Amino acid sequence: MPPAQRHHPTLADVAQRAGVSASTVSRTMRGLSTVSPEVRARVEQAARELHFVVSRQASSLVTGRTGVVAVLAPTLNSWFIGSALSTLGPVLRAAGLDLLVYVIPDLTERAAFFERLPARRNADALLVFSFDLSEEESARLDDLEVPVVYISQHAAGRPSVYVDDVAGARGGTRHLLGLGHRRIAFVQTTGASGFTFSSHERLLGYRQALAEAGVPWDDELVVATPAGHKRRTAEAVGRLLSLREPPTAVFAEQDEVAVSVLWTLRRARIEVPERISVLGFDDHQMAEWSDLTTIAQSPEEIGRAAGELARDLINDPEADQARHIVLPTRLMPRATTAPPPAGSDHSS
Repeated sequence: MPPAQRHHPTLADVAQRAGVSASTVSRTMRGLSTVSPEVRARVEQAARELHFVVSRQASSLVTGRTGVVAVLAPTLNSWFIGSALSTLGPVLRAAGLDLLVYVIPDLTERAAFFERLPARRNADALLVFSFDLSEEESARLDDLEVPVVYISQHAAGRPSVYVDDVAGARGGTRHLLGLGHRRIAFVQTTGASGFTFSSHERLLGYRQALAEAGVPWDDELVVATPAGHKRRTAEAVGRLLSLREPPTAVFAEQDEVAVSVLWTLRRARIEVPERISVLGFDDHQMAEWSDLTTIAQSPEEIGRAAGELARDLINDPEADQARHIVLPTRLMPRATTAPPPAGSDHSS
């Protein structure tokens, strides 16, 4: 028979073969408990014999769901986001959900997204990955009428999944203090779209640890450099080394920056950790390759937790819509941290 004349089995065909009503077939396909096991078995057998498949569009009309979870991200060119998506996808697939990604890299596309809000029609939940939102944009997402889960940031009154950046940075700074360092510099990252929340939290943890140890705050020890810019990182390290009392340790808020700091120091023939210790944050693959001491987080665990939370919120409208999942960090001691040089004026 030519393709145009083939008859695709319908819900009514399955109902006729199973000897039940079309509404009973619908309830069976939706997995509702109001269908008896005996009737369910007959309907499923009829569906198999007819090779009947419920289309996504038909299922959406019946259940009011799309079977899709959307992600809003500022970029996909990110170790963190890529690693998190690698575990998010399988969690959603196991729940029968597809993944739709909206990448918003510039202001024009951003304005268009928040004007149209395409996720309103196309998804059962939206996951906002490391995205710096204005109050107006957050309010627009609240209007979606689907669960909106914030990833790698704390969103008050909204479901969120993130690591405790404050505790991680505080623990990293305590590690350096415990080794005897008192002149500890902090290198912030600028221009890393979407990661402002983590940046602020890590600086706060650094400040808290210094205050706990009675180490005075010194603005000169906090410098900033654009993400992935070796020359600007070298300039920032140069400013630190030119201080009247240069640091004996450097804490970089991201491993990628920490590796650039290592590169700069070694190029200047400054021994690490004999003269200056270096600490990073993330446990990026390059941290292990560089034998970098760092504060480890797991974006894979974050992606998995985010997928499970989205699934739960979709399946249970009564679930806690302000649930926060806070994952721990851990210190990974490697070869780039050690006590300050013997005889250092700032080592005690």
